[in-house]
Parts: sequence; structure tokens; C-alpha cells
Amino acid sequence: MTRRGYYAAVDWGTSSFRLWIIGEDGSVLAERRSGEGMTTAAKTGFHAVLDSHLSAVDAPPHLPVVICGMAGARQGWKEAGYVDAPAALAAIAGKAIAVPDVDRDIRILPGLAQRDGRCPDVMRGEETQLLGATGMLGRGRYLVCMPGTHSKWVRLCDETVEGFSTFMTGELFEVISRHTILSHAVADAEAIEADDSAFLYAVARAKDSPALATNMIFAVRAGQLLHGVSAAEAKARLSGTLIGLEIAGALASVESVDGICLVGSGRLGALYRAALESQGFALQLVDADEAVRAGLSAAAQTIWPV
Repeated sequence: MTRRGYYAAVDWGTSSFRLWIIGEDGSVLAERRSGEGMTTAAKTGFHAVLDSHLSAVDAPPHLPVVICGMAGARQGWKEAGYVDAPAALAAIAGKAIAVPDVDRDIRILPGLAQRDGRCPDVMRGEETQLLGATGMLGRGRYLVCMPGTHSKWVRLCDETVEGFSTFMTGELFEVISRHTILSHAVADAEAIEADDSAFLYAVARAKDSPALATNMIFAVRAGQLLHGVSAAEAKARLSGTLIGLEIAGALASVESVDGICLVGSGRLGALYRAALESQGFALQLVDADEAVRAGLSAAAQTIWPV
């Protein structure tokens, strides 16, 4: 690295690892990505995984590291606990925990917890994306959609998380498409395009009639048996049904907002954008990678002010 590094920022997921070396001017000096998420690192060693990536980019030994995500889970490197919602996002950095017995300053950010016994919920990693996204949104009351295996819908007022809901949409899609009778209907189907008419139709129907969701899911299989629906269309219908159901649930938890923000990227972000826009929602778009880097940057500047 020819320019001086300020800190290393790490987003450590269950199955993914992303590291950026950030310079004193805020620029990205180096980047590393791998599949060495928590599941892998718990076996091979978190310190070993991190050091291998820092060594690969010639990071200096004194460079501090700020980490968000599953490294702070109970099964992770060191449990970082949770900040309770309602929560000011600015409080996250102050609750970071230091990793003991290591040769550099490493801090892990906490997650957020909603401890209401009627609707308990947790997030870990997304809170850092939210911290970064608030700098791009400005003040106001927003409903923030964060697609993923476990999608988060966050009720955000200015820079305070008032509450949030998790939807297991991605995991349910995986389970249904692989381990139920629908596995025959969607076998070998290609990726869904965001403008697929079958996908958008299923989104609308599930959003408007969520009580029929399980019937709509079975109809995917029946449509193939009776009408020759292709595997691609079956997959689009299943995905649209589950995302439409998620949207219906998320909207049920809010009364009024100034806007809806979509924090996403890649193919999944495109599907959610198409689903929401097809239902008439005007969106503010924030790239998920940019959001998590911005959030890690905000935390690092609080922990290690220049």
C-alpha cells in the first residue's frame, strides 16, 4: 500500500467475508472478499482468517480493524451483544467491544435487539448498513427495506431505529424450492429477471391477498401439472409470492412514512426494486456495499478520531 491506511473495515457474514483498507482521505486502498464467513472462521480461527487477508494487502501491523456482522455473534469471535431498540444509531460505535489477546486494536460492533416479548427480533450487520444509509437519506421518517436471506424492514425516524421486523423470505424460498413438492416444479430454472411478468403478477396478488399465500404456493405446482407452466415461470411465481407476502407484512407494521428506502445490491436488490416499484412505491435507493462501508467509516471515526 503506497498511501497510509486509517483502518481496516470488515463486514463478516455467516457465509461471506469482506474487507476494505480505508485511507486517511476515506478512499478504498485495497479490498478482499471470500466465502470465509462465520461458519468457516469458527472452525479455522477468526484471527487466522483476518490476518491472512490483512497480510495479502500488506496492511501495517498497527492498523486498527472495525468489524460488523456475525463475528460478534454468540457463535462468533467474541460476542458483542446488542443495543436495544428504540436506539440511536450513533450509539452503536460506543458499544463496540475490543477483541482481547490480539496484536492490534480490533473492535466488533454490536447488533440491535427488539426485546418486546410479543415480537422479539434481532439484527447483526444490518445496523451498520443503516448507520451508513442515514447519512445518504437525511432527516425524516422512513421504512427501510434491506433484502437478504432474512430480510429486514426497519422503522427509522431521523437517525433512530424505532423498531424492525425480520422476514425469512430468502430462507423459505430456498427450503420450498429444494425440499418440498415444488422442487420438481422449479428444477434447473434460470435466474429470475426483475421485469418477469409472472414474478410481478405474483407480487401483486400476494401483497393484496396475503391470506392466500400458501394456496398460491401450491398453485405453482398445479399450474405446471395442468397448464404446462415452465420451470422458469414457476420459480418466478414462487419468488414473487414470497416477496409480495413480505411486503404485505412490512406495510402492516407502519401507519405513515415520508418515504421507503431500499438498501440493496445485485440481482436480489433488483428484484425488490421491481416488486416495490410495480406496486407504485417511489423509492430512495442506497447501494448495500456503500452503506456498510459508510457505516463502518462512521463507527471508526468515532472510535479512533483523527
